[in-house]
Amino acid sequence: MGQFGDRPPFRADHVGSLLRPARLKEARRAREAGRLPAEELARVEDEEIRRVVRQQRDIGLRAVTDGEFRRAWWHFDFLEHLDGVEAYEADHGIQFQQVQTKARGIRVTGKLGFTGHPMLAHFRYLQSVAGDNTAKMTIPSPSMLHFRGQIDPAVYPDPDEFFADLAAAYRQAIRGFYEAGCRYLQLDDTAWAYLCSEEQRAEIRAKGWEPDVLAQRYARTIQEAVAGRPEDLTITMHICRGNFRSTWIASGGYEPVAEVLFTQLPIDGFFLEYDTDRAGGFEPLRFVERTDLKIVLGLVTSKFGELEKPDDLKRRIDEATRFVPLEQLCLSPQCGFASTEEGNLLSEDEQWRKLELVVNVAGSVWGW
Repeated sequence: MGQFGDRPPFRADHVGSLLRPARLKEARRAREAGRLPAEELARVEDEEIRRVVRQQRDIGLRAVTDGEFRRAWWHFDFLEHLDGVEAYEADHGIQFQQVQTKARGIRVTGKLGFTGHPMLAHFRYLQSVAGDNTAKMTIPSPSMLHFRGQIDPAVYPDPDEFFADLAAAYRQAIRGFYEAGCRYLQLDDTAWAYLCSEEQRAEIRAKGWEPDVLAQRYARTIQEAVAGRPEDLTITMHICRGNFRSTWIASGGYEPVAEVLFTQLPIDGFFLEYDTDRAGGFEPLRFVERTDLKIVLGLVTSKFGELEKPDDLKRRIDEATRFVPLEQLCLSPQCGFASTEEGNLLSEDEQWRKLELVVNVAGSVWGW
């Protein structure tokens, strides 16, 4: 099957976020300063989204995203608009290697639900400009609300009730995006990568969670969240070890979570970070037993502009076939180019060359 198979993920694919152009950054700053009306910012966003959708199509990508241009964060912007969740100014940001994000947090202050979410309209706009390409929507996995959020014990004294309501809210979200026309939905989830890191597992224990028990809890919640989804809706999951200003948080191969991921999660495809040795080898892919499960190898780094050598990428794809048949593999960057609005440390031209490389190598390997 070539890139233009019936269902995503495609042979050449990408995670979703793109570097924000200078014009959009300036418009957002002007809006925050009160110098630009909300409707004018939306107009700039619309125009820049149309432009990057056209660029994605022009280089041969089958799936197109809006670059997450209407967001500041890959996760908080979605989660804070769930019923029962609010954003707040935290004491500090999220700590990456030698750099910290802006201070931001989310907390659960009421019963969870999904009604009137603004990203439904965001998807409809993307769909309207996608043409014949597949419009891909990216949202954080349900795990991320628990992993990054504060939960008021007065609202949810019973963790089982919290996770049940979380799964129900996501079932509503999945139905909402489907009814808006979405047929390709991606759940972004860094929690699984932190469960692969001995350092992060120690921090998880310090918070009172047992990592392996937490993995099972997250797996059940995701199972319940996607239960009953329409048959023609593809749901994938992206897993990485942190992506902010070209730096990272976690290290460690997928071995601690691989069996849970590949045998328990009813997901159609996994986008897996594999651009450095921090992600370990391909051996955990031996748990991929389903013949309908696609593994998207994130071999091209989105953190730096230097281009990988096509022959090196082909060699690594070949190495992965020791564990997963070639027909179940795809290629992408290891993460988005701008998980937050600040973006990684490369230029827009370098970003597009990276994506062109993915398309060209995938075409060479799978042929179309």
